[in-house]
Amino acid sequence: MNDSFQKHSASWVSFSYISFGSAAFMLALGLYMMPLDLWGKGYLAMGILMLVQTTVNITKTLRDNAESEKLIRKVEDARTEKLLVKFNRNDED
Repeated sequence: MNDSFQKHSASWVSFSYISFGSAAFMLALGLYMMPLDLWGKGYLAMGILMLVQTTVNITKTLRDNAESEKLIRKVEDARTEKLLVKFNRNDED
């Protein structure tokens, strides 16, 4: 029942931020250079922002669900262990 958590290295975290930043910059530059009027660019920009927002939301939701499942499993394991200890004590008597 010993869960060891490995944190991400500082290099990986930096790489993730740099990757996101460069992708956002390239997307913004491409949107700026696109031969569309302001309304078309605004519509695409809103769509891109909403896509990023929903991606973050779904990622957080999936992680929260996984964390809650882990907690539920820990509680169930503790109950099972308690029952087994109680059963073994009664068996020895």
